[in-house]
Amino acid sequence: MLAAVQRTVAHPPVVAAARGMSLFGEHAAGWLAIGLAGAALDRARRREWLGSAAAVAFAHGASIGIKRVVRRRRPEHPAVRVLVGTPSRLSFPSSHATSTTAAAVLYGGLLGAPVTPVVVPAMAVSRLVLGVHYPSDVALGSVLGAAVAVGSRRWLRRRATNRVRNALSSRKAGS
Repeated sequence: MLAAVQRTVAHPPVVAAARGMSLFGEHAAGWLAIGLAGAALDRARRREWLGSAAAVAFAHGASIGIKRVVRRRRPEHPAVRVLVGTPSRLSFPSSHATSTTAAAVLYGGLLGAPVTPVVVPAMAVSRLVLGVHYPSDVALGSVLGAAVAVGSRRWLRRRATNRVRNALSSRKAGS
């Protein structure tokens, strides 16, 4: 399947875009930078942005932990060209897909924009175009990222609700 994806779409402009996405997503750095920028620019929701960025970092770390347990090797087949360097030889799950999905769900919610249907498939396909992941790596990486995002969003909302309750209790006790 990887060879078919590469034959079909791995033309120079697509490969260049996929390499750019790979660099942006390496160690979730681009996504973390967006989260920090959101915290700096949206002061009213600074905690939400910082909490979301922390969740993206957690998702990335979780994918690395799973990689080290599963130890699935990256694709090696004569028909598949590896078109980008990777920090390790481990493949499952895709950390790029994991952190991208977590960031798209969380930041998209903060922005009120449905970015997930655009950003996640593009990153997933880029990993196949570059020949560094199996389809199951990106699919399950996306599932992991979505699970972390949904769980983190619930946890962050619960914390915000508890802060409001505590502030109201403090005011009532002080009156």
